[in-house]
Amino acid sequence: MTLKSPLPSLVVAVVVFVLSSSLLFDVSSADDIRLGSTLFASNLNESWSSPNRTFSLSFVQDTPTSFVAAITYSGGFVRVWEAGPVDSGGSLRFLSTGTLRLVNGSGAVVFDSNSENLNVSSAALDDSGNLSLRRGGNVTVWSSFDNPTDTIVPSQDFAYGKVLQSGSYSFTLLRSGNLTLRWNNSIVYWNEGLNSSIDSNLTSPVLRLQPTGILSISDPTLSSAAIIAYSSDYAEGSDILRFLKLERDGNLKIFSSSRGSGTATTRWSAVTDQCQVFGYCGNMGICSYNESSSDPFCGCPSQNFELVDENDSRKGCKRKVEIQDCPGSGTMLELDHTKFLTFEPELTSQVFFVGISACRLNCLVTDSCVASTSLSDGTGLCYLKTPDFVSGYQSPALPSTSYVKVCGPVLPNPTSMQLMENNRRWKLRVWIIIVVVLSTLLVLVALEGGLWYWCCRHSPKFGSLSAQYALLEYASVSPETNRKKFSLWAYEEFEKGNIEGILDKRLAGQDVDMEQVMRAIQVSFWCIQEQPSHRPMMGKVVQMLEGIMEIERAPAPKALTEGSVGGTSINISSNVSALSTFAASAPAPSSSSSNQAGVSPLVSGRNIDRASSSLLRSSDQN
Repeated sequence: MTLKSPLPSLVVAVVVFVLSSSLLFDVSSADDIRLGSTLFASNLNESWSSPNRTFSLSFVQDTPTSFVAAITYSGGFVRVWEAGPVDSGGSLRFLSTGTLRLVNGSGAVVFDSNSENLNVSSAALDDSGNLSLRRGGNVTVWSSFDNPTDTIVPSQDFAYGKVLQSGSYSFTLLRSGNLTLRWNNSIVYWNEGLNSSIDSNLTSPVLRLQPTGILSISDPTLSSAAIIAYSSDYAEGSDILRFLKLERDGNLKIFSSSRGSGTATTRWSAVTDQCQVFGYCGNMGICSYNESSSDPFCGCPSQNFELVDENDSRKGCKRKVEIQDCPGSGTMLELDHTKFLTFEPELTSQVFFVGISACRLNCLVTDSCVASTSLSDGTGLCYLKTPDFVSGYQSPALPSTSYVKVCGPVLPNPTSMQLMENNRRWKLRVWIIIVVVLSTLLVLVALEGGLWYWCCRHSPKFGSLSAQYALLEYASVSPETNRKKFSLWAYEEFEKGNIEGILDKRLAGQDVDMEQVMRAIQVSFWCIQEQPSHRPMMGKVVQMLEGIMEIERAPAPKALTEGSVGGTSINISSNVSALSTFAASAPAPSSSSSNQAGVSPLVSGRNIDRASSSLLRSSDQN
């Protein structure tokens, strides 16, 4: 009798057990997010992705110190849903209790799906960009499409009662079919949709953005979807994500982004004029445009105000002196072609029918009024603005005049014409400065050349060193200068100790400070060195003449080193290393340095010091 192996029966039993277990327990797919999974803000490379990797959930750095958990499209540039921010220690946790929770580094809860104890068994991010928490594998308990933040993508239904939020701005769909933009959940600054063609409320209106870029509203009471807007590129291109987003500037826009491009282009805007967005420039801020850019910029009504934040003009302005702190009475600043935006619910309490003078004076004498606008469009309307929040708009096309209560005197902003005139005057001043500088330089060059010629006109030749001999020539008018080169003769007499022989004979019998004379002569020998690098800088010359610096023995003039002069042999034994006292790369003294040597005749020791020091300083400064 042959015994059969028990192995096939065991394999069959295992297969049966696995199949039966799959009926009792949910088996998640490879793309499911399992209970207990966690993403960390410190690891930006970790993510949960959709099956075809079109969308992914990961942390994105929002500022240098904050991070948000976001569902992004094609590489992370476009965020279609986000939660946060948190610090670098934050984490997104899919807890075993079935809730999705975003916590800060301290453990504080920033976001929670509130799906705890609802038998959630898995989560998944699908290829349309929807993140869902599921029970039993196919029952959605929570989804990002049902809890939008600031963006709507195709396949996402934006139903009545849902809200897009971006800072102080919000977007909603009304039961009437109208789309509304609000500031601070109160001021409705944009309201458009179906109310012009439908008299009653809809049953359950839904806003949808089609993949082709058509924004429409559908409802069971409508025979077909009502188109609200077309993106400028609707039905063009392929592999393009079009999405509707409430921007931080308070405007609702349709964008297009090609897969992998890393850019998004605006294709439609709800508010065509950005300055018409309430609060865009903050409280008491004025929104306007300039000729060089199509982008709006924010400023203050006048120089009586200053920005709240110098680094962010959109945070508004504040008075430099509050009205209650005025030393005198307040006054009204006039702003041409300016209006202060007034929408519901302000229209019921801030609008009056009065003339322009009354519009100004009524605000001036009313404590609760801080600004007013008088329309010049034939309606006769006047808006008296309360201090709650004032949002301004200035444009040459606006037929209105506004007034702002300030503490006098009024300091209006310069107009564009004044700015252009100031710019023109500045350019003119620049040309004047250039002309003056050039003229001054030419005069100085001419003067220096004239002085150089005057000092050296008796020199046997106009060599590059002629001006350097001026100090010696002024110290002596010896007849020997006509018979041989003065510098060689002077050095020979100095070596002999015949200092008096070098001096001008007219100084005989005068009160002469011979120590000062010795310094002047020694300095002159340094200044007439053949090599420019051996000549001292003017600052060093002054220090040597004033006795501040010890003067080393100067090398003999070049002609003396080649032989004897007048039958007297000269032994050059001076230490050339003494030149280290001066800058090794000092340039040759300019022609102005010839004037420094041209000291007044030595009448007395005191006069010598004063004359040589003062002249050398002035030449050094020049």
